[in-house]
Amino acid sequence: MSTRAVILGGSMAGLLAARVLAENFTEVLVVDRDKLLGVTSPRRGVPQGAHIHGLLARGHQVLDELFEGFTEDAVAAGALTGDLGAHRWFFAGQEACRTDTGVKYLSATRPVLEGFVRDRVAALGNVKFLEQHDIVGLVATPDRSRITGARVHAGTEETVDGDLVVDATGRGSRTPVWLEELGYDRPTEEQIKIDFSYTTRVYRLPDESVMGGVRSVNPLPSPVTRRSAFFSAMEDGKWVLSVGGVLGDRAPVDPEGFLEYVRSLPTQDIHRVVVDAEAISDPVTFRFPSSIRPRYDELTRFPGGLVVLGDAACSFNPVYGQGMTVAALEALVLREHSQRGVPDPLPFQRAVAEVIDLPWNTAAGGDLAYPEVAGQPSAEMREMNDYMAKVMAAACRDPAVMTGFMRVTGLVDPPRALLEPEMRRRVLQQAG
Repeated sequence: MSTRAVILGGSMAGLLAARVLAENFTEVLVVDRDKLLGVTSPRRGVPQGAHIHGLLARGHQVLDELFEGFTEDAVAAGALTGDLGAHRWFFAGQEACRTDTGVKYLSATRPVLEGFVRDRVAALGNVKFLEQHDIVGLVATPDRSRITGARVHAGTEETVDGDLVVDATGRGSRTPVWLEELGYDRPTEEQIKIDFSYTTRVYRLPDESVMGGVRSVNPLPSPVTRRSAFFSAMEDGKWVLSVGGVLGDRAPVDPEGFLEYVRSLPTQDIHRVVVDAEAISDPVTFRFPSSIRPRYDELTRFPGGLVVLGDAACSFNPVYGQGMTVAALEALVLREHSQRGVPDPLPFQRAVAEVIDLPWNTAAGGDLAYPEVAGQPSAEMREMNDYMAKVMAAACRDPAVMTGFMRVTGLVDPPRALLEPEMRRRVLQQAG
């Protein structure tokens, strides 16, 4: 068993990394600039933490695999669960079938969901937290061939040593800069400028019967409708509404302007409910300029003792809800590679790239479908975009197609499941 792993960043990616590394390291130290333990409100290190978050079906499955009884405990603490097909979904302005898909959701605000995971990780005997410490840089051997720890700062600078350092610092990761300072190449970057933003407000409904038993209403964005919304029940009787626009379209943060933006959505049902609801927070906006994927997997030299995952390895357009689930799948890769000792960085980053490929291509294809977004979709992406438009149209008429769509977008099934002969027949027949 290796001695110590140091994880830089205590968000979902870092916490899940800590969970799997605790199986094979004597000690795991999670370092973060924020206070973590006991925190149940949005924090500085997660600027999108006040907004609605999606845990895709596969991510939900991984959490249940890593933490025995996770869903039961989360529900007992106030989280909601059920079948995704019971929600109301709108694709290109058309309402999808409501059906039993067998694909489950777990609904809680981001700070609460993160708190469930953090409490489970903190209960592990060999995981420790170093809170409110800024991460300054890496420490390397004299020949710079291996990372041996990190420099951190909280009034004074100190070094924390580790056999393995995991960069889970998110979108603002400094690893490209640190690599260059150590004499390595920076990774090339793929970038898709979508300029997406979403504005969120929390409500309490005077009577939840106005929702007709539905716990979520979600008009998804498309080149046809542009604007999107996620209006979902959360813990403690709260309802969170996040409305978003692409290419610089932002919802106003003044209450009247926000309601007018809600009125413009592809369905009027959300406005009808929230206009008479009690707003228990002010509107707050989060802007996401571009999806970024540093290609660590394409490097030929990389220092030992360092790996990168989570948003530091790929930052996705949040409208697709992929980030936490991809981090969970990367944690499973980390578990596998750490069973043989300290992971070899380049094979690890290549394995992580295989996890990222599918959700990245899905999100990239969706974003490049907007004519104003810079970049040329590949012929394969264009073909898939055309077919997925047919899938979503068919999902508004055929429950079997809706189920298949939910399983694929939830990363439970691969995209080829939507291309199986019987499914393809249904899609083409129903899409008209």
